[in-house]
Amino acid sequence: MITTILNVYNRPHLIEQQIEAIQKQTIESDIWVWVNQSEKNRDFDFSKLTCRVVHSNHNFKFHGRFALGLLAQTEFVAFFDDDTIPGHRWFENCLNTIKDGEDGILGSAGILLNQGDYQNHTKIGHNGGGNEKVIQVDLVGHSWFLKKDYLRYLWYDEPHSWDNGEDMQLSFQAQKFGSIKTYVPTHPLSDLSLWGSLPELYHGDDQNASFKVLKSHQSVRDDIVSYQLANGWIPARGRKHLRINDTKNYLRLNHPSFFAKLQSLKGKI
Repeated sequence: MITTILNVYNRPHLIEQQIEAIQKQTIESDIWVWVNQSEKNRDFDFSKLTCRVVHSNHNFKFHGRFALGLLAQTEFVAFFDDDTIPGHRWFENCLNTIKDGEDGILGSAGILLNQGDYQNHTKIGHNGGGNEKVIQVDLVGHSWFLKKDYLRYLWYDEPHSWDNGEDMQLSFQAQKFGSIKTYVPTHPLSDLSLWGSLPELYHGDDQNASFKVLKSHQSVRDDIVSYQLANGWIPARGRKHLRINDTKNYLRLNHPSFFAKLQSLKGKI
């Protein structure tokens, strides 16, 4: 029913703990491991893992694992960042969420946009201190759960950036081409077994975190949000909710044709 794809990059020491967490889920899944090229995982003994392991001699960054997901032959696929350990009822939570009518891109770390860029967003889910009900958001990260059929939408258009932003690209293109919404299932404080990422086992703030390692992390994500909003991305709370703080983003979002013409004239006037 479910294929789980785990991603190994700079935290190979966590992969066995992740596999154990997936094996303890109340809903069984097939486990695949995608290994991106990195000096930090070069000496790790992947032969001791009892699941399928796919090695890449190139770092395909954030998108490689989602390309691998296209080979799954199950109804659902799940993905986890290498910093994320789920509670043992996470898959059960996701399936119940879909059964109750919130079918879409599900994830544990939700983002609601507040502006025409990525900054000053609102966090929902494990990164926002939990949520007692299912909430529609603009994008999710850290862990994803979706019907495998929805994964194809990520590849309908060339990603605006291959360096980052696979989370927002997936939600944007699923919405644009398939009218698919994005949700964070309930993360009740009274039952951490339902959480997509356990707070006490989360490693996303360590020295390997991309937002700490990559100087361009924030600016690339800002640019992707602006691009997607200008190309049809509809925020969960509506476009009028966004606070547009500068002329460039205002024109990009509200007058995209005029903005494109101005950009083409750069250096000519």
